[in-house]
Amino acid sequence: MSVRTARLLLVLGAFVAGLILFSTVVFIVTGRAPGPVTLQSSVGGPFQLTDHNGRAITDKDLKGQPFLVFFGFTHCPDICPTTLFEVSEVLRELGKDGERMRALFVTVDPERDTPEKLKDYLSSFDPRLIGVTGEEKDIKAMEKAYRVYAKKVPLSAGGYTMDHTAIVYLMDKDGRFVAPFNMKRRPNEAAADLRRYL
Repeated sequence: MSVRTARLLLVLGAFVAGLILFSTVVFIVTGRAPGPVTLQSSVGGPFQLTDHNGRAITDKDLKGQPFLVFFGFTHCPDICPTTLFEVSEVLRELGKDGERMRALFVTVDPERDTPEKLKDYLSSFDPRLIGVTGEEKDIKAMEKAYRVYAKKVPLSAGGYTMDHTAIVYLMDKDGRFVAPFNMKRRPNEAAADLRRYL
């Protein structure tokens, strides 16, 4: 893990701890748990890219439904497939409610991840997952909007891998950032959390 990634995770941990502290204070003061909270944030924003079927996709296409966003790449050895499996399990657990939810897998490796490559890769996961790619400058713009770190790392045997932020972002129906979505829990617990935003 790079120093930059470690720092990002530390900042993210502090953010989550603050959110938990805020919720605890609300519970103590009011005697009840807070409803869904959407924080004003500079995370997210407009984008215009291509989905795994070769069709244009923009932020406007997602308005009206909450959605998850995960940045990764198809040559990722473990984190990406594990996270996409976990997202698939949550979508499956949502059942019919999953039709009112979107989940994006945005590549950080547009050089290799064409729409065809993404479509083939995502065939192993829930069919509701949407693969997203595009021109490198457009991918970089989306990474910047979501505060994602991504860097090409050469391999000693040739070729390269990608070092990248591994957070699942929860966005509300208006495309505003809610919070990092915790995938390290049972699918039914994660699904119950998501239902609050449908």
